[in-house]
Amino acid sequence: MGGAFEAEKKQASDWFRSLRDQIVASFEELEDGAVSGASAKNAPGRFEVSRTRRDGQNGEDAGGGIMSVMRGGQVFEKVGVNVSTVHGTLGARAQAAMAARGVPGMDKDPRFWASGISLVAHMQNPHCPAVHMNTRMFWTPHAWWFGGGADLNPCIEYDEDTTHFHATLAAACDAHDPGYYTRFKSWADEYFFVPHRGRARGVGGIFYDDLNTGDWAADFAFTQAVGSAFLPAFRPLVERHLPTEWSDADRDTQLIHRGLYAEYNLVYDRGTKFGLETGHDANAVLMSLPPLAKWV
Repeated sequence: MGGAFEAEKKQASDWFRSLRDQIVASFEELEDGAVSGASAKNAPGRFEVSRTRRDGQNGEDAGGGIMSVMRGGQVFEKVGVNVSTVHGTLGARAQAAMAARGVPGMDKDPRFWASGISLVAHMQNPHCPAVHMNTRMFWTPHAWWFGGGADLNPCIEYDEDTTHFHATLAAACDAHDPGYYTRFKSWADEYFFVPHRGRARGVGGIFYDDLNTGDWAADFAFTQAVGSAFLPAFRPLVERHLPTEWSDADRDTQLIHRGLYAEYNLVYDRGTKFGLETGHDANAVLMSLPPLAKWV
């Protein structure tokens, strides 16, 4: 797709790919460290990497990405780290959804371009929290914006974990705008709420969308800060709880909580709906679902 913002698009998509590479390397390093311990139960996990493709309306190539999934490791029962860069024309339902959010020009030119990274980790040890993170850039001929965030989803909650996770994200926000953390924390609390259960799916984090202050470089720098804060926010929590022994009751608690996570992602998550409606690889879109879950 030609036109304006080609340099900015490339800069953003290149950075999402570099963040993916950092996280994949860090998670495999965690696996190597865990499997060397005396309590190791599985071989060190490794990511299986495959290409994804989005088909356009007439079957033409409309971009794609890289799906990286690790299953059955020592630390991660299932974790996916996906990046994609896609383009094409929005269908009628997606156009209507964009227009309802105030995106201008949907009735004039429904072309789009989008790039981002999406991560969901489901852990072996129930004392280690599940986590979600994504950052993305979206462009249309009449608008551009950034979105993303991260939220922690423990089945067994530890106050010190919640404090650390939020403090790390708050520091990333405060470096760019002193009002961002309060605003985006509240947005996450609302967005990650499960109405039919009357509760949040986790202990929150930050979430933002449609971020366009008019200064592309500043908004991109903030989005980079959110992505870069992820490993410092999450990895220490995993390292803290990896040695913790867990029981069958702990595992049962974990599987029930995963049921809540699956319900949210299938019923409410905006990214899941957008990915499926716009023809992206279904396996990549549904990567967030846990390998095992249960309901009472």
